[in-house]
This record gives sequence, C-alpha cells and structure tokens, in this order.
Amino acid sequence: MSGAGMPRVDLRSDTVTQPTAAMRAAMMAAPLGDDVFGDDPSVNALQERIAAITGKEAALFMPSGTQSNLCGILAHCQRGDEYIVGQNAHTYRYEGGGAAVFGSVQPQPLAQDAAGRMALADIAGAIKPDDPHFARTRLLCLENTWNGQVMPDDYVRGATDLARAHGLATHLDGARVFNAAVATAAPGQSALARVRAIADHFDSLSVCFSKGLGAPVGSALCGSRELIARARRLRKMAGGGLRQAGFLAAAATHALEHHVDRLAQDHALAQQLAAGLQGIAGLDVRSVSTNIVFVDVADGRGPALLDWLAQHGVLATGLIGVRFVTHLDVDAAGIAHALACVRQFFDLPPAAGAPGAGSPAVY
Repeated sequence: MSGAGMPRVDLRSDTVTQPTAAMRAAMMAAPLGDDVFGDDPSVNALQERIAAITGKEAALFMPSGTQSNLCGILAHCQRGDEYIVGQNAHTYRYEGGGAAVFGSVQPQPLAQDAAGRMALADIAGAIKPDDPHFARTRLLCLENTWNGQVMPDDYVRGATDLARAHGLATHLDGARVFNAAVATAAPGQSALARVRAIADHFDSLSVCFSKGLGAPVGSALCGSRELIARARRLRKMAGGGLRQAGFLAAAATHALEHHVDRLAQDHALAQQLAAGLQGIAGLDVRSVSTNIVFVDVADGRGPALLDWLAQHGVLATGLIGVRFVTHLDVDAAGIAHALACVRQFFDLPPAAGAPGAGSPAVY
C-alpha cells in the first residue's frame, strides 16, 4: 500500500468525495424537522428545488440512487409488468435485481452499443402485445450519462417518442445528469436549463447528489405528484424513511448552488488524464466526454496495473476495464502523479513537460 507522505489520488469513483468546509457549515446550520412526518424544512426545500430544476411537479429525497431508481420503477409498474432496459445499464446490472426481487417487475434487457444505446428497432421488437402469455411492457429506462458517455438528444428523443407511441412510461437514471448537462450545454445556456431540457423527455428521473456534486449522501426521484405519492409509500417499505434528514438535504442544496458549474473542471482533468494515457503501448483509451476514463490493458495486465497504482497511492477500479473517475477532490497534481505511476509501470520515462521529466521520479 502507499507509504507515509506519499500522494493519495482516489480515482475509484466520484462517490468518494468529502464534504467541503462550506458544505459542512451549511449542514450544521440546516433547520431540521422530521421528514417521515413531512415537516423537515431543509428536505422540503430541496425537494421543491430539484423538482423545479427538472421541470417536474414533485420530488422525493432518497438515501441512494439505487433506492431512487427502485421506487421509480415500482411506482410506474405493477407485479407482472416489465421494463425495457440496457443489458449493462445500472438499473439492471448493478442494483441487485431490486425491481424483480421486491416488486416482481420483470426486466427486459437489450444489447447496447459502445455509447450505451439500445437500437430503436430492438426496443420496438421487445414491446409485448397485450396477451396473457406475456408480461405487460410498461416502462422504458435509459441512463445519462452511461459509463461517462452523454446520450445524444436525437437518440433520447427517438427512444422516448417510440415508448410513448406504444403507451409506455419513461424513466431516466440520471445519476450523472449534471455531468451530461455541463458537457452539452449550448453557448449561453446554463447547466440547470440543460438539465431541464434533458429531463423534459422523461416522465420521471433519478438524480444523484453524492457523485460529482460532492454531497455525502442522497438522490432524488422527480416526477408527477401522483408518481411521487406512490414512491413515498414504496420508500417507506424499503426502509428509506429518514428523520432529521435536513443535515443531508442541506448538503445537497449546497451542492446544487455551488458545485454544478465546477463539473467542467472534472471533465477537463479527465481529458488531461486520457491525453496522457494515449499512445502508451498496451493501453487502449476509450472515448471520454465527461469525468470517466476507461482504459483496456493488453495481455490481461489490468489487475497488475491496479495493484501497482495502489502501491503508489493511486486508486482505480477494474470491473469493466480499468476505470478512473475525476471529482472535486482530484486536482492537476493528482492527475500528473497518476500518469507518472502508469508510465513507471510500463517502464517509460516521465512524459516531456511533466513534473519530474529529466530527473528520477519521486513517488
């Protein structure tokens, strides 16, 4: 493991961020109530704010994105229904099968391309006829961003229009929708206006405050008043009823006020990391559009690279290739250190112009 005094650069996920001093102060100053009774003013203010940002009638604060997606799917579907979802989508692959386990809602997973898109023809072909032999197709779930890739507007519009033409509701796993918005906002368009434009395609969406926005805990499900009322009951059954949750809601509100535009810094650092990895023999760097960099390592050396990096103070993950995620606790010096460690693993000298170039590397 990394030695004393060695830099520690945690690139495992944007969920590892620590609350800033200003965020901690906002948490301590938050007025509190009991959210199970619906009278925590900080929670209520957050819910109203995120509903307004996303253009929905109501919102519900949740402990996690997994619970938010679960309650969203179950609020749309009944037992014996199904939802169409990508084979590698978070709601299908990485949330424990919750909709099937807790709600008897069947997922219908479909293949995705390198950008996370299901073919529109495949979506249409997966919609079941109204026949007792089949589960009832009720919902289409998309994800934006997906593995750090932004879903193009024309695809989102085509997929959601197709769903509605067949009577399906639509849900977005928008855990990193603020990253998508910052990456694609038009000149003069605010990131929050861009979030609204993305959300307008969907009947409901889940947004996360504890990833790039840097809050310690929390997501929100946004949708119609009727859907959120159903979701509130489901949240209670799932153990998500919190009491003095205003501490956490205040952190999320602070993040919305101060941490949205700065996501562009994370994107720039991810590009810097990707550029530094390009051209290293044995590495294949995938396309980067927000704050996530995926690298395929030749000859099955991914685990060895991860171990080497950890020994030198750089943490990454290796579920689907080696993944690096930038966030508010990572700076340019950390990226430079990570790149130097990768180059040392491959027995390469420091890159020209990098700190330490032309002299022995110090780790």
